[in-house]
Amino acid sequence: MSKDDFIEAQGKVIESLRDSKFKVQLANGHVITATISGKLRLNYIRIIEGDTVKLEISPYDLTKGRITWRDKS
Repeated sequence: MSKDDFIEAQGKVIESLRDSKFKVQLANGHVITATISGKLRLNYIRIIEGDTVKLEISPYDLTKGRITWRDKS
């Protein structure tokens, strides 16, 4: 799988889980489990419930994703 093989989506964090995992609700209503990408970890970006985030979702498992960006608003 190359770096370009993913689905981009936006969602809202609805629950914070352990080990920097989050439940994120997508615009279409589906809820997935997402982790934080390396750049967000490296720069100590805090993500809390209610934040709007940009995700990369694996095409092989549509229930898991990676948070790549947190919107400022």
